[in-house]
Formats: sequence, C-alpha cells, structure tokens
Amino acid sequence: MKTYFLVFLFAVLAVSCSKKVEVSGNFAGGSPLERVEIIEASGVGTLPLINMGVDSKGSFSGSFDAPKNGMYLISYAGKQAMVYLKGGQKFNISGQAANFPQQFTVTGDAKKNNDFIAETVKFIQEYAPKINMQELITKDEAAFLKGVEKIKTDIGNNIESAAKKTSPDSDAVQWKKDELIASILSVMAQYETNHGMATGNPSFKVTKNFLDLEKKLTTDHDRLLRNQPIFRNYLLGKLTNGFQEFAAAQNKDGKSTSSEIFAKYLETKKDLSQLTKDYLLAFVISSQDVSPNESPERAESINKLIEKNIKDSEVKKDLQRIQFVINGPKIGEAASSGKLVKADGSTDKLFDGKGKPTLVMFYASWNPYISEAAIPVLKEVVNFYKSKMNFAYVNLDDTKEQFVKTSNAMLKGIPGTNLYADGGLNSQIAKDFGIYGFKMPSFIVLDKDGKIASRFFYNLGDPEVVSILDKMTGLKAPTVAPEAHLQNDLLAPGARDSQEQPAPTTK
Repeated sequence: MKTYFLVFLFAVLAVSCSKKVEVSGNFAGGSPLERVEIIEASGVGTLPLINMGVDSKGSFSGSFDAPKNGMYLISYAGKQAMVYLKGGQKFNISGQAANFPQQFTVTGDAKKNNDFIAETVKFIQEYAPKINMQELITKDEAAFLKGVEKIKTDIGNNIESAAKKTSPDSDAVQWKKDELIASILSVMAQYETNHGMATGNPSFKVTKNFLDLEKKLTTDHDRLLRNQPIFRNYLLGKLTNGFQEFAAAQNKDGKSTSSEIFAKYLETKKDLSQLTKDYLLAFVISSQDVSPNESPERAESINKLIEKNIKDSEVKKDLQRIQFVINGPKIGEAASSGKLVKADGSTDKLFDGKGKPTLVMFYASWNPYISEAAIPVLKEVVNFYKSKMNFAYVNLDDTKEQFVKTSNAMLKGIPGTNLYADGGLNSQIAKDFGIYGFKMPSFIVLDKDGKIASRFFYNLGDPEVVSILDKMTGLKAPTVAPEAHLQNDLLAPGARDSQEQPAPTTK
C-alpha cells in the first residue's frame, strides 16, 4: 500500500509540474494548405510554440511546452482566437473553419477554464456598448472615479458569477481579475491624458484621490507586468510624453534607434523597478528595432543592448531568441550539420566540401509564396550562377512523403540537391537556423568552406544578395535583377505582441 501511494504521489507531482500540452482539433472544411499555430500571449517578442498541419478532413494534433499558465493565441488561416491553457493538459478545439474564431468549442482538461473565459467575454460584449467613453472622459474627477468603480464592480461581479457557474481553476479567475484591473487603469490613463483637452482646461491635473486609486489597483504590480500586456501598454502610455521630450534632445543626429534612446531614458526613471524597465524596453526593442532587413552591425548593436540592459532571464531569453530567428546564425559560423535525407533515403548535408559556395533555400509545400514568387526567380539565379555555385533546397514539410511530392512538383529540372529535414519545423536543422513557418521561403549563403556568408534573404532579387553571389562566384549578374516580393506573414510589422499599442517613438 505504501509503495502504491508513493507511485501515485509521484504521478500526481509529475502531472502538476509538467509543461507539456497535448492539443488536437478539427476545423471542418479546413484546407490542408492552412496551418494551426499556438503562441503564448503575454510574452515579449514571442514565437509560435507549435505549427501543425491540417489534413484533408480538417484535423490536426501535436504537443508543446507551455512557458506558463495563461492565455494563448491560436492562429488558423490568418484568423486568431484566445484560449486559456496550463501545462500538463490535454485539450481539443473544434468548429467550422468558416466560422472560426467567432464559434469554436474547447473540450478536454482545458474546458472548464475556457467555459469561464467564454462566460466573461459574453458579458463584456453585452456590457461594453453601454459605456460612453466620451461622456466619461468629460466628467469631473469625482464623477469619473465613481463611474470607473461601477464598471469595476459590474464586471467583477460577473467574474464571480461566471466562476461559480463553471468552476474554473483559481489561477484562471485571478488572470481575469488582473485583466479587469489593467483595463480600468488604461481607462484612467485615457482620462488623465484627455480630460483637460476635452473640457478646455489644458492645466488640468488629477488629484490625490485619483493617484491613490491607481496605487491601490497596482498592488500586484509584478504579476500584472508579467501576465498582462494591457498593463505594460498602460505603463508605456504614462511615459510617452516624457520620452518624446527626452528623445528630441538626445537624437539630434538621427542615428540612434528608438531602443537605444529609450534605454537611456529608463536610466533616468529611478522610480521604476528593474523588472518594469526590462518589460518596457523589451517591448520597444521587439516592436521598433527587430527587423529582417537590419544590417549585421545593427543586429549586433541590439544584441549588446539586450545583454547590457535586460536583467530578467526570461525576458532576455525571449528577446535573444527572436533576434536569432530574425537574423539567423552569425556570419563566419559553421553551418549546421543537422541530419538531412534525400528522396532515396540516403543522408546528406548542406555543404559537400567541394570548394564551391552554396545557396540554401528553406521551403515547405504549404507556404503560399514558394511556387508563385520564389521558384521563377530561383530558376533565373540557378541558371546564371550554376557553374560557380552549389544549390541546396531544404524541405520542411511534415513528412518525407510530402517532401518527395513537393520537390518533384516544384523543383524538377532545377540543378541542385533536394534535401529533407526529418521532422520538418521540429528538426534540428530548423532549430539551428531559426526557421519558423513565417520565415519561408528563405535563402542563406554558405561560403566555400561551409560557413555562414550572409544574413537571411526573402527575395532573391534583393541587390544585396545579388552582390554577395557575385562576390562569391566572381560572376557579374545583369544590371536589372529579377524581382520577387514575398509577403511573409510574420515579417509584417505588428505581428508580435498584437495586444499592445505602439511604443513611444522618436518621430
């Protein structure tokens, strides 16, 4: 009996400590060309935790490690929904592809927490239209504070009622209460910023009663900071005017980035905790200065800024990862030796040691831009440089069978080596190069010794990549280079941290 009890106790502890989430689902009428991604919603510069293919019946499945308990973004076919997830859970999401995200069902371990979230969302959708924000902003301070207290009470009562009805976990209830506090603070910030202008009183200042309520609401400051992007947005808003004045004086030559100036500004804010500075600077870095087109020098400058100024290990890790994914391995590093296979099952590698530079393309059949934009330009590039350069095409489909079909259909007749990274986006080579679904198709150049010789490119008509290929081969491409415009979804501004408003800028 004692042994059985110990085994049972160990099993319970293992489940409670596990970060693994097992997900399955079905979007009826879904297309096999679409993918399902899950992203942790409260991080900074966060990346997809999993990318799942949808079969011909609309079904998908997979597993991933959840960084924390909280809200997660599920993305499908360019549409997004929020769900509450915890490590150690199994959950299923289903619905009609055409109706997602307006209608979907969550079952499994995550059901009760998401039933709770759904109840509160339904109430907000009915309650929000009754709030006249313009009228609220113009009220005198006492009336305004009374108004926001009523909003807080009404929504708070609904949270309690929904919790009794659905029996969610306590952390899900706490998350919803924290979201309410962050939202109330955001309304208060709007009042402080706009009341004077709205009432024709530019000298308006809030009183001690207002400030006391703000202080009361921010008792759990660090928890709000870690879990509520709305709260970070509120804090950024309060700094905007001061930062703009500081930036105007600091950046007269226009050479400094928003992140560099904001870091200096934060050094003057002795009243802010280091954790607050970490999260706010992280948001400015990820939203303003992380770019797929930045030079190696600029990327290195941002890396040094992260290393010097960000102290929280979790925040620093997130930022360093997104920097690596956007910029890829450093120039001069040896290319990954991750396992690759050919259609016949034999193993191979990116660099064959024959003394020629190599242009590497990463792609997958489900990426909508590979055939319509990349392949025609690729043919032109290969035909011009093939005497002096090797070409490797690394497929990241979910299965080797799909790789064989895709390479035969798309790349037949184009000189080069067709390779498959076993495991697709979960393969070692995808991890070593920082390849995600949004980063395909993409191209990188290896020198004659198999070392990284360029940053990643998403357009083979880019003058910079043409210049690199000319230099590597000793050839001279035509003056008018072929053009291709790849609209990679995640490379668009604002794809990360979509809940947060724009950060302070120097413009």
